[in-house]
Amino acid sequence: MTAARLGRSAGVRSRDPALRHLWLHVRRRVLPNPSFLLLALAALTVTMSWASITFPELVPAADFVLVLIIGGYVLRPRQLAVLYVVVVAGVAYADVGRTRPDVDLGVVLILVVVAMLMWAVAKDRARLGLQGMTGQSMLVDLRDRLRAQGVVPPLPTGWRAETVLRSAYGDSFSGDFLVASCSTDGRYLEAALVDVSGKGAAAGTRSLLLSGAFGGLLGAMPAADFLHVANQYLLRQRWQEGFATAIHLELDLVTGGYRIGTAGHPPAAHFKAGSGRWELIDTSPGPLLGVLEDAVFPGATGTLERGDALLLYTDGVVEIPGRDVEMGIDRMLGQAHRLVRDGFAGGAQRIVDSALAGETDDRALVLIWRE
Repeated sequence: MTAARLGRSAGVRSRDPALRHLWLHVRRRVLPNPSFLLLALAALTVTMSWASITFPELVPAADFVLVLIIGGYVLRPRQLAVLYVVVVAGVAYADVGRTRPDVDLGVVLILVVVAMLMWAVAKDRARLGLQGMTGQSMLVDLRDRLRAQGVVPPLPTGWRAETVLRSAYGDSFSGDFLVASCSTDGRYLEAALVDVSGKGAAAGTRSLLLSGAFGGLLGAMPAADFLHVANQYLLRQRWQEGFATAIHLELDLVTGGYRIGTAGHPPAAHFKAGSGRWELIDTSPGPLLGVLEDAVFPGATGTLERGDALLLYTDGVVEIPGRDVEMGIDRMLGQAHRLVRDGFAGGAQRIVDSALAGETDDRALVLIWRE
């Protein structure tokens, strides 16, 4: 390589860090800056005004809706108010500059309605301290974390587990969630399946909060105290619609012994290989979480022998419109009995798919079995 080429290569390498630093500065400081975004949108408005006069067929007045929508998502209310003034001036100038004005009452109404909607969006983002697409990114991250928590951790040889969580109407957030963890020595599995009151986004936001809190409680206290502490936590939130049902499991992965407690939740089911039957576990269910200050949550104990299975589920799996829940449970156990012949693998999804509530309710199911 010649000296000249070496010099040019060295020069490029020496400039690369400076260019990267400049790009990082622009990306982190300039592009997210509200003043820069306002100037950019104002320039876009001016350009659209000129184009609307020069090419009226290609750029009608209704296209200014694009500026309003972008502004509502990336600007704060103060900057958005300035943008509205610029847009009004741009629309008026474009309309006066045309030989045939096309800003009729319908276009004005559309612009006003969009401006009001975007103002509400901007105010909500300002109240949360969010700008641009940060809010969506945060919600997506929280949703993914909630889904990641809703998986039973890897179990030792001889144990298998499946989890299915479905939200009503295919929404991104569900009022049903699972938190599960294994002890540090790998001997105990602890899990809580929770059904928060309500559906959709309202229940989903409460699920996001409770999943973090309940996940932190797992393993931090004796299993018999979990529901009591969870109840106290919910009472402190003082939500108007803040109750929830829950079922809590502690399973010894060495002996197969388990303890189950419930709070207003449908009973778990235990398949006993010896008899070849599914049996509901009588836990003398306690009250709903978040309702009574001095609630008592008794539990039941049992043992999963080889070939046995355990089924935890929420009411969306067993509810039948216009029928008693007991009938739905019997129907679910009938579906679960087919797993004995076909094998438990894939059984959780098959049971949830057969739920008659369908997309109208959140559904969650956990199936654990010992090989």
